[in-house]
Amino acid sequence: MRGAMLVNRPTQNYDEEKTMLSEHAILAMQELVRLVRTNEPFWIDISNTHQDGRYTLDHESYYQVFPKNNHIRGDTVSEESSKYSGVVGFNGMKLVEMFLDSDQWENLFPTIVTKAEITKVLESGSPGNRDGALLLMNEEMHILSPLVRPREFNIIRYCKLVDVGVWVITDVSFDSSQPNTPTLSRSWKHPSGCIIHEMPNKSCLVTWVEHVEVEDMFHTHHIFRDFVGNYTLYGAESWIKELQRMCDRSFNFYAETVPVEESIGVIQTIEGRRSVINLAHRMVKIFCECLTMAGQLEFSHLNLESSIGGVRVSLREATNIGQPNGIVVAAATTLWLPLPADYVFEFLKNPTKRYQWDIMACENAMYEMGHISNGLYPGNHTSIFQVNQPYIPSENYSVILQESFTSHVGSYVIYAPIDTLSLSAAIRGEDSANIQILPSGFVVCSYAQPNATFEAFNNIASSSGGGGVERVGAGTLLTLAYQILTCSPNGIHQHQNMEAIATINTLLSTSVLKVRGALMNYSN
Repeated sequence: MRGAMLVNRPTQNYDEEKTMLSEHAILAMQELVRLVRTNEPFWIDISNTHQDGRYTLDHESYYQVFPKNNHIRGDTVSEESSKYSGVVGFNGMKLVEMFLDSDQWENLFPTIVTKAEITKVLESGSPGNRDGALLLMNEEMHILSPLVRPREFNIIRYCKLVDVGVWVITDVSFDSSQPNTPTLSRSWKHPSGCIIHEMPNKSCLVTWVEHVEVEDMFHTHHIFRDFVGNYTLYGAESWIKELQRMCDRSFNFYAETVPVEESIGVIQTIEGRRSVINLAHRMVKIFCECLTMAGQLEFSHLNLESSIGGVRVSLREATNIGQPNGIVVAAATTLWLPLPADYVFEFLKNPTKRYQWDIMACENAMYEMGHISNGLYPGNHTSIFQVNQPYIPSENYSVILQESFTSHVGSYVIYAPIDTLSLSAAIRGEDSANIQILPSGFVVCSYAQPNATFEAFNNIASSSGGGGVERVGAGTLLTLAYQILTCSPNGIHQHQNMEAIATINTLLSTSVLKVRGALMNYSN
């Protein structure tokens, strides 16, 4: 547990704090249990079909039973609530342990949780079932694009075993003042969390409730403000479906043999397969964290015709193991395309089309030399691409490691160059944790009703010429993000940084033109 502090000195102040937080957590848990187990009058069914099982709170009924003060006030504050259930292929105790460990919590939700830290352990819980565990946590969440504001919560996490094989994991905010917290990230979590109900087949039925107040909507671009709010993309359904996706990925990771359909590639051993999967997962986490644009800079002259919200640029010092040491420049932008999202996703992950947009391909055809399936959905897989030539492990040149998958909030195509000597080590089953990797990629999400005043809509629609796969109402928000290393940490120079920013802006501009042109031409 990164950053955890187990308090073992029973001082009077500590006892008072623990008692207060414990009472707060128990009340929150009691509210959560009631919300999970009761639909009417608290919940309104917003399912598209009777089988969806999506709910949002009836606030009038809720606040009559659970009166409370709003902890964030102002016209820019929004309240989000949702409930959703799903079967997850982990056993209950494994899920509980993962939820109570900040590193595993991050790894379990790579497209939602960008940072998590346990700041204090008040109770570790009973050995064997973690009943009574009481933690203080800080977590940062972010999805989709730099145009979406990150959310940060300070929460109590409380674990209670309420029956044989039934756990309640409760999250609730515990400090509304947070004097050192920037105003823009203010957020408050009302009793939220999940009930984990163990089933006989080593899986669990998980019912999730998410109920928050946030002040980030004013600082989120209006396109994503509507998108995130209308579809509650931070809501319970997103958490459950990401949990299910990662469960499928874990099941595939622990397979005891290499599937026959994968054995024709360069990955021939189960150890090599697992090492490559771990490397790809780390690549995904680095990319998703990059989208928060920590250390964002303002450059009014950096803009792309047809982009939504302009170009976002950030500088950060990379010091973590597994990333190249130095100053990393990241740049991202978002486009709207009058094409279905599934079509855009299929095109971008297709190696035979890659030469049309990937500058690294130098307009040469590429082929897939390794393939790992990551679940039942055919688009969820890890791939290794190279220019169409024989793979020679003893020669050192770059190939492409890529992970593509679809989550509830969108589809991702994330990739990074990797030298063949490092790749060969991973394929042999060696630990891939120290292999340096700096990913770029795309986030694809369906957005069917653009504002006609968007430059993106006017420019792209007028150039499409009709025909092809374009459908009335079909549309995609496509976010492109690139990262490059500018210099070593010992040689930070403003001139080098500006050169790197100019370089990445050119890279991003060129890629936008290539991707948009290739997609529109291919659709006709």
